[in-house]
Amino acid sequence: MGANSSSISELPSNEYLRKLCSTETVTKNDPFWNQLLSFTFQVPYNSADSRLLEESTSAICKNLAINNFHSGNFGSLIRVFLIRARELKASSQCEDNIFTWQTYNALFILRNISKYFIENLSEELLMEQFGALPKLADGKDGWCFVDETDATGNLCEELINSLIELLVDVPVLNFTYALHLEALNTLLILLSSQMFHPQPAHESALYRYFMQGRCSIHACLLMKTLVQNFITQEKCPPEMLDNNRGGALSGFTAAVASSLWTVMTLGLVGGPKKSTDDKEHTLLANQSLLIILVLTNHCTTERGLSNPYRQALFSCTNSQGNAESTSPTEAVATFKIDFTKLYNTLCHNLKDDQTTLSLYLLLHQNMNIKAFIMSRTNLDQLVMPILQILYHAEDKNSHHIYMALIILLILSEDEVFNKAVHEILLKNIVWFKERTISEITLGGLLVLVVIRTIQYNMTRMRDKYLHTNCLAALANMSSQFYDLHPYVTQRLVSLLSMLSKRHTKLIESLKNTATQASSQESGSEAEAEHDNVQDLAVLEEVIRMVLEIINSCLASSIHHNPNLIYTLMYQKDVFIQFRTHPTFQDIIQNIDTVLAFFSAQLEKHDKNLSVHDVLDIIKQGARQFKRERLKKFPELKFRYVEEDQPEEFFIPYVWSLVYHASNLYFNPSRIQLFSVNT
Repeated sequence: MGANSSSISELPSNEYLRKLCSTETVTKNDPFWNQLLSFTFQVPYNSADSRLLEESTSAICKNLAINNFHSGNFGSLIRVFLIRARELKASSQCEDNIFTWQTYNALFILRNISKYFIENLSEELLMEQFGALPKLADGKDGWCFVDETDATGNLCEELINSLIELLVDVPVLNFTYALHLEALNTLLILLSSQMFHPQPAHESALYRYFMQGRCSIHACLLMKTLVQNFITQEKCPPEMLDNNRGGALSGFTAAVASSLWTVMTLGLVGGPKKSTDDKEHTLLANQSLLIILVLTNHCTTERGLSNPYRQALFSCTNSQGNAESTSPTEAVATFKIDFTKLYNTLCHNLKDDQTTLSLYLLLHQNMNIKAFIMSRTNLDQLVMPILQILYHAEDKNSHHIYMALIILLILSEDEVFNKAVHEILLKNIVWFKERTISEITLGGLLVLVVIRTIQYNMTRMRDKYLHTNCLAALANMSSQFYDLHPYVTQRLVSLLSMLSKRHTKLIESLKNTATQASSQESGSEAEAEHDNVQDLAVLEEVIRMVLEIINSCLASSIHHNPNLIYTLMYQKDVFIQFRTHPTFQDIIQNIDTVLAFFSAQLEKHDKNLSVHDVLDIIKQGARQFKRERLKKFPELKFRYVEEDQPEEFFIPYVWSLVYHASNLYFNPSRIQLFSVNT
C-alpha cells in the first residue's frame, strides 16, 4: 500500500509495508503513518482477486508475525488507530473526509493483519502479538522496552472497545458508511477464531473481552445499533460502486472511492463480477445481522459468565405504543426498538438464512416480540416467505428448512394464530405450481406446503426430525382447521394413501426376508432387515399422527369442513388395512363412525347426485352429527423444546453463514469448525 501503490502485484515490494513488517520500530507519532495510510491500489473485483490480495500480502504478514516481537509495530498500528478513533466523532461532525479515510485505511490494514494472525497462529501466540512491545538496544541484557504506557490495559481489549464505541457513537453518513462496515468486518474477523481453533467460547480470551469488562458495558447500545442497522437497510453510497471503474486510481476523490470500494470487494466468496443490481445491496445491515448472530450464540450456558448481548436482545421492548411487555424475573439491561419496522424488515428478508435464524431466535427467546408478532393482522407477510422456503426445499440447505419449520411449529402453538390463518384469504399464488388455485386461505396453503414437505422428506431426505416437526405443526393446527379447500383435503388423504402403500411394501419386504432367511444369513441381510424394522416403526408413527390429525379435525370442527368429509368418503378404501392393525384400531373407529353416519345420510337420497348435492347433504348432516359419538382422545398439543447443548448446532451453523454470506474471504483449508461444502 502506501501513496504510490496502484495494484495488488506491487504490494509485496511496497516500501511502506516492508518497513511496517521489518525489525525497525515505528512509534505511533512517526510521520510514516500518514504516508502509509494515504494509499490507493487497484481494487479486487471477485474472490480470485481477493485471494490474490491475501496471497500477495501473506509474506508481509508472516514477516510481521516474526519481527513484531522486536519492533512492536503491530501494537503501534493499533495505537495509531485508537488515537484516530477517539477523534472520529468530532471529525464526522465537521465532515473531515480525509481524516475518516485515513482512519478507515488504518483499520483496513489492521483487519487484514489480524486475519492472517487468527488463521495461522494459536490464540496464545495471537495474544502475544497484541502484547508485543518494541525493543531498543543498550538496556539491561542489551535491550530495553520502548515506553508505550499511554494505552491503558490490554491492547486487544482496547481495540475491541474502540470498534464498539465507533459503531455506537459515530453516525452512519455517506463518508462514514465504509468505516462502519470495516469496523463490523474487523469484529467478525476477531470473533472468527472459533472457525480455526474450535474451543468452548468461554475459554477464549477474545470472547471474554467481549463478554466481560469494558466491552460488555456497551452491550445494550451495540445491540440496539446493530438491530437498527438491520432495520434501516441502508444502501451503499453510490460512489462505492460508480467510482470504481478502470485501473489505478489517483487523486483524493478517487483514493477515497478506492478505499471505500475495497471493503466491499475484498474476499468475496465465489461469483462473477458484481452487476449494477448489486448497488441495491445493504452490506451494513447484512454484517450487523451476522454480528448479532455471532454474539448471541456464544457463551450461552456457562455458569459465572453471562452474555450481555444475548440478554439485551432477548429482553428488548417495543418503542412504539403501550404494548404490554413480559417483565424479566431479574433486572436486565435492555433497549427499545420499533417492533413494527423490525417485523417488516424480517418479513422482507426471510429468503436469507441469517434472517430466518434471527426470526427463530427472537420468537423463541423474546416473549415481547413473540406477543407482538402474534397480534399482527398481516401474518401473511411473515408466513408466506416461510412457506416459499419450504416449497423450494430442494434449493435450500437443510438448516434453513429446519429453521423455517421450527418457526411454523412455534407459531402453531398459539391458538390465535391457528384461527387467524384461516381468516386470511389469498388469491393467485404464482409460486405454487402443482395446481392453479384461484383462492385459498393462508391456513389452507400452509397445510398444503407442509404436506408437500412431508412427502418430499419421505422420498428424498428421509429425516425423522424434519417430518416430526411438520406433523407437530399440523397437529397443533388441526382442531382449528376451517373450511379446508378441496385440494387441501385431497392432498391430506393422498398423503395417508402414500404412507399406506409404503407400509404394505415394508410388511411384504419383512415377510420375504423372514421366509428366505437361512441359518447362514449374511450380515448385510441382517442389517437390511434391521433397517426395515426401524423404517416400519417410524412409518407407523407417521401414519398414526396423520390419522390423529384427521380425527382431531373431525372431533373439533366437523361442521366447518365438508370438503374433508367428502374426500374421506371418496377415498374410504384407504382405511381398510388399518382397521385390524392394533396401532391404528382405536383411531380408525372414530373415522369409521363418521363415514358410516354420512354414508347413511347419502343413502336417503337418489344415487345420481352431483358434487354440489353431496356437499349440501354433508353440510346438513354435519349440523345433525353429535360429536359425543366419537371416542375422546387427548388434545394434540406439541411445543418446541430446544435440544440440550444447543451451541453444538448453532455455533457451526452461524459461522457457516458468516463464511458464505459475509462477503469476506476465509481460507477453507484452515477451517475446522464445519465442512465448507455443507
